[in-house]
Amino acid sequence: MNVYYQLILYVHVFSATLSIGPFFVLIPLIGRMKSADEAALEVQLAVFQSAVRIVKHAGHLLVLSGALLIVSSGYSWMTSWVAMTILVMLASVVFLASAFKPVIRKIRKREADRGRLLGELNRKLWTYILLLMLMLYFMVVKPQIW
Repeated sequence: MNVYYQLILYVHVFSATLSIGPFFVLIPLIGRMKSADEAALEVQLAVFQSAVRIVKHAGHLLVLSGALLIVSSGYSWMTSWVAMTILVMLASVVFLASAFKPVIRKIRKREADRGRLLGELNRKLWTYILLLMLMLYFMVVKPQIW
């Protein structure tokens, strides 16, 4: 394994960690939002949005480094685990683009019961985490599906 490949692999693993890790911090944050006063809630929502922003940018690095790894490794783009990773990645991008912002907007505008909206935010957070863990499974285990 040459140094170039090792560096790209390191960047890929780091960006994968940065793409998943912040969401685990948000789990207890949602719990705290239930009883927060308005000022604290606004700070917590800003932290939530910042974490999502970090994950989005880490995702860009993850995709770029993953593409470089595929090109330099000799794997085909149609290898089952590569294709499944790309499919799940596309689903996660679509999900991330529309999952959190509308709910946060409703919480800020007090459009519905805070508890119900936080439950929705929590479900969307876990859905996204599961998508990322599925993608991680394909990258680590490399199952041969076809």
